[in-house]
Amino acid sequence: MSTATSTDLVNGNISFWFDALGGRPSPRPALAGDRTADVCIVGAGLTGLWTAYYLKKADPSLDITMVEREFAGFGASGRNGGWASGLIAGSRDRFATLHGADAVRAQQRSINEAVDELVAVAASEGIAADVVKGGTIRIASTPAQARRLRAGVEEDHHWGVHESRILERNELLDRIRIPEVVAAAYTPHCARIQPARYVRALADVVESLGVRIHESTTATRIERGSVHTDRGVVRAPMILRATEGYTASLAGERRTWLPMNSSMIVTEPLPQAVWEEIGWNRGETLGDKCYSHMYGQRTSDGRIAIGGRGIPYRFGSATDRDGATQQAAIRSLVEILHRRFPATRAHRVVHAWCGVLGVPRDWCSSAAFDARTGLGYAGGYVGQGVATTNLAGRTLRDLVLGRDTELTRLPWVGHASRKWELEPLRWLGVRSMYLAYGWADRKELRGGRESRLAKLADLVTRRP
Repeated sequence: MSTATSTDLVNGNISFWFDALGGRPSPRPALAGDRTADVCIVGAGLTGLWTAYYLKKADPSLDITMVEREFAGFGASGRNGGWASGLIAGSRDRFATLHGADAVRAQQRSINEAVDELVAVAASEGIAADVVKGGTIRIASTPAQARRLRAGVEEDHHWGVHESRILERNELLDRIRIPEVVAAAYTPHCARIQPARYVRALADVVESLGVRIHESTTATRIERGSVHTDRGVVRAPMILRATEGYTASLAGERRTWLPMNSSMIVTEPLPQAVWEEIGWNRGETLGDKCYSHMYGQRTSDGRIAIGGRGIPYRFGSATDRDGATQQAAIRSLVEILHRRFPATRAHRVVHAWCGVLGVPRDWCSSAAFDARTGLGYAGGYVGQGVATTNLAGRTLRDLVLGRDTELTRLPWVGHASRKWELEPLRWLGVRSMYLAYGWADRKELRGGRESRLAKLADLVTRRP
């Protein structure tokens, strides 16, 4: 029986990362009626938790309340690929057009520093989340992909990431052995984590600082001075939205950020003989230069977890139910797993899941706070959220406290994207984009040239 359709494969149940912790956690108490606070944060994922953490560290007297529809880490924070990467969440060229090259280099330095900050906080706060700063390897399997890979390294150097480099063949084989790789690149600016462990431990730390986290509490509307929920109203002079891929569920936010789906699978623990064939012993994360993009890690207990877009968007900005993904997405990821790592064919894929990430119309993230209204937000991370949430938390801290710092002058601060199109146009647009990317990937793997159709899809959708 195929691993993709095996009856013992778990599909959903939030994510494998939560299953490894024993499953869905017991919820914290819900909001019990109306209350007041100095700061109310909507959403208890990494963005909200980091913001609460840094605000409380900076000013312990602040009364901070968080409201969360499910439980801390339910969304992308507990389902992602476990990459805390130094990748800007957005287009460096687009930010440079608006703010200049030096501003983008400052943003790049800041996101690289966020990777180290995330590692440092784990150490200082006792967050045991399998954190290893092993960097990222990106691979190319066709000449067209290799050209994009080399161009990406040149762009990194232009933006100040001089540590990014092409790997020689013997260096790659010493790190990881994958058939049909024609080129590879490496950057040290990435840490592997077990995301559910990290976000749940961070929630405990934040709670220990005196922040109130109300779970099972659905925010329905945010307005100046108040957050309306199904359990009561929180009134606060400062309100921060940290809802990322679930932003469309709030009143008036349906077209703000598109909830893009990304799916993952994970194998059973692989025997030592398989690892001797593959290598991959230094904690690197792994990506490729396909248009549809694969991302993966070797877990601390000897599994391979890989992800990709699958079916990227549900009509009407709908989201999944408890992480269940489509069978087509599972089959596609299993095919990628077996092509990249033939030694895994004899071993089971045991869990599949999906999550949503927030995508602005111009694919550029933002962080903002309006001192006049007391309203702020951060998000739109386009799949680069783990380290960016840490940068967001420190940036929102400075904005809320009225500080003029290097963080508050970064180009993503106050960045505004236009709304997404009405349905069915946004569904047709995103669906067409990924059909074009899939067609381009298949053409390249058959030996074809780089696809003009994929470039056109990038141009139309403004994907960087």
